[in-house]
Amino acid sequence: MGFYRIGHFLYKKNRFVLSRFIMTVGRFFTGIEIHPGAVIGKGFFIDHGMGIVIGETAEIGDNVTIFHGVTLGGTGKDQGKRHPTVEDDVLIGAGAKILGPIFIGKGAKIGANAVVLGDVPPGMTAVGIPARVVDTKSFNS
Repeated sequence: MGFYRIGHFLYKKNRFVLSRFIMTVGRFFTGIEIHPGAVIGKGFFIDHGMGIVIGETAEIGDNVTIFHGVTLGGTGKDQGKRHPTVEDDVLIGAGAKILGPIFIGKGAKIGANAVVLGDVPPGMTAVGIPARVVDTKSFNS
């Protein structure tokens, strides 16, 4: 996260080349690629970070946990805001792909290897390819 924080600071100061250089060095050492333009809240936790990609217009809230191989990316079809917005207290499982300018609501969970192409309401769980929202309350009955 240190590479990201420095790169983001420089990016906000319009030092784009230097910020990208810092992020490239960070990717070399960690296997994590976070664009310096992404906005990340406090308490962000990456568990086994290899292969994580976070795009330029992604926004991540507080206390979000991401496992290895996760992509917060674009679809190539959008202009402007192209990447997901992840609200507070979200858990994203290993290998999940969250694509496009969509919203992942507060407290939501994304299953491992899910491909999420649409919004996920707060507190819900999305699983599968393509991902669908499931009612986890029925699992505990």
